[in-house]
Amino acid sequence: MENKRIPLYVVLVRAHTGLGKVSRTLFGYEYTHIAVCFDRKLEDFVTFSRRRHFAPFDAGFMHEKREHYAFGKYAGVKVKVFRLPVQAECYRKIQEFVVNEELTDGPFNFYSMVTMPLFHGFLIPGAHNCMSFVGKIIELSGVVKLKKPYYRYNIREMDELLAPFFVKEGILRKKVCAEDTVYMERVGIAENTSDFVKLNRDLINRIVFR
Repeated sequence: MENKRIPLYVVLVRAHTGLGKVSRTLFGYEYTHIAVCFDRKLEDFVTFSRRRHFAPFDAGFMHEKREHYAFGKYAGVKVKVFRLPVQAECYRKIQEFVVNEELTDGPFNFYSMVTMPLFHGFLIPGAHNCMSFVGKIIELSGVVKLKKPYYRYNIREMDELLAPFFVKEGILRKKVCAEDTVYMERVGIAENTSDFVKLNRDLINRIVFR
């Protein structure tokens, strides 16, 4: 029983977002989002991300679905999938970590994300972005040895780190007639500005009073 291995899936996503397009242009690397899946059918993507497509500052812990990646004119999204063979005890620790992050509902570490090319990631107490969240899960999995703190890995580096566990790469199709209308609701400038102010206030408070 001690040697039992449970599959955990790490999924790189070629996101259909404005920020994703900018990132691909600047850095020449196509995958701009990362998540984990506990199911081999890849239906539930656990990560830190925006909660609505047009509200980038309303972000945090998310259970994303395929329709969050493939929406409107997009019938699918390109993904790269890795399958990690995780020991039962490590898998339990990962589940506990995920449950805790969902319950505490910390803010999105926007500062670390936008400065990643310069500062290579930094911690803000109780905050994550998709990279640090998945990086922590990879660390907890114990399947690879990290050569630096988990929050300093960008998506390209995690791609290289997990190369031995590569499973497949290709288009992931959305479900027929699937559309999350709440996720795709238009958001005005006033609401986006309010979300931006709230996020900055929360992050600054966590930095100052850490």
